[in-house]
Amino acid sequence: MLDRDLIRRDPDFVRAGIARKHMDASIVDEFLTVDQAWRTATTHLDEKKAESNRISKSIGQLIGQGKKDEAEAAKAQTADLKKAIAELEAQERNLETDLKSIELQFPNLPHASTPDGETENENVFVREWGAKPEFADAPKPHWEIAENLQLLDLPRGAKITGSGFAVYTGQGARLQRALFNFMVDHQTLRNGYREIYPPFIVNRASLIGTGNLPKFEEDLYKVDDDLYLIPTAEVPVTNLYRDEILDAADLTVNLAAFSGCFRKEAGAAGKDTRGLLRIHQFDKVELVKFTKPEDSYAELELLVKDAESVLQSLGLHYRIVELCTGDIGAKGSKCYDLEVWSPGVDRYLEISSCTNFEAYQARRANIRFRREQGAKPEHVHILNGSGLACPRLFSAIVESFQQPDGTVLLPEVLRSYVGTDRLGA
Repeated sequence: MLDRDLIRRDPDFVRAGIARKHMDASIVDEFLTVDQAWRTATTHLDEKKAESNRISKSIGQLIGQGKKDEAEAAKAQTADLKKAIAELEAQERNLETDLKSIELQFPNLPHASTPDGETENENVFVREWGAKPEFADAPKPHWEIAENLQLLDLPRGAKITGSGFAVYTGQGARLQRALFNFMVDHQTLRNGYREIYPPFIVNRASLIGTGNLPKFEEDLYKVDDDLYLIPTAEVPVTNLYRDEILDAADLTVNLAAFSGCFRKEAGAAGKDTRGLLRIHQFDKVELVKFTKPEDSYAELELLVKDAESVLQSLGLHYRIVELCTGDIGAKGSKCYDLEVWSPGVDRYLEISSCTNFEAYQARRANIRFRREQGAKPEHVHILNGSGLACPRLFSAIVESFQQPDGTVLLPEVLRSYVGTDRLGA
């Protein structure tokens, strides 16, 4: 959600920012029209209330002065004003509801440094780490390796739930569990995050707070009228501080959370349907930061480093790209994607998006801080990123470290978690 005063004060700036994202900027005019009607109704309401108070106070004086007829006329006038006030209050409430509904549809504005572009093809390469693994023969995709080593049972996942759901079996299940245990330990013990284990079901207010509702409802699994399965731990962790005021001395707050994630992927039908590349239920470790506005872009760079440190510890080749304005999505101001190399499918796969939302989510969720006692509360800046998503990490490990004998040699940091140095031995 954007600052109302910014939209009123500089609508052309807001239009330009929305246009940079290649989104419809007509919402600015819609907001201004309803906002003007709301402010007019509020002004009239205040005027009627003031007039009613003035006349009500005069009634006692008129009675005391023996001006009975004038007092009765004032009473009748007050009754008429009460009726007008009730109508104006209803009008103001309806306009405020309309205004809030429009506000929730605003995209965030891109940061000035976010590169312009329409599609992912115009994202900007930042850096890469490590080298692509080399193989004597063409590397196999992870679904073939997993079938040979009985790491996954995708047909039974489809049978018991539906397409896009996976069953991990044997050493595959151990590797899956090892990944999120290792990543939580890595982010908390090495990178200094505080561990959170959140609910996997949240209410509607939480999803509005992070910007998943109302725009992305078709991607969510709804439990009942007010409850949804989480698409990522970003939602419950961000809402830990909803409607709270933090102490500036406690910022930056760094939180790491493992969770299951549930997404319909309604807008991605037919894409990456093989193996684990795009599934509806998956595990992930999420990193969330709450920070002062002036620190948020330095914290974004630290967030990227914390996410990529997992890939470095595992010895996986990856690259980082900065998303252009047309690919950054509705909520972000600036975003970096970490893309791990997948030799079995011969391409890079997004495994983490590290995003600065600035105050966009904080306004929606009403999360603020005070710089000192008695100071006016300000909105925090919120950042998050995957640290990391398990399915593509699982597949990248299996593909990158496959051996000529069909086994998979595990990265050293995972061996104590899995209980072996290789899969298939």
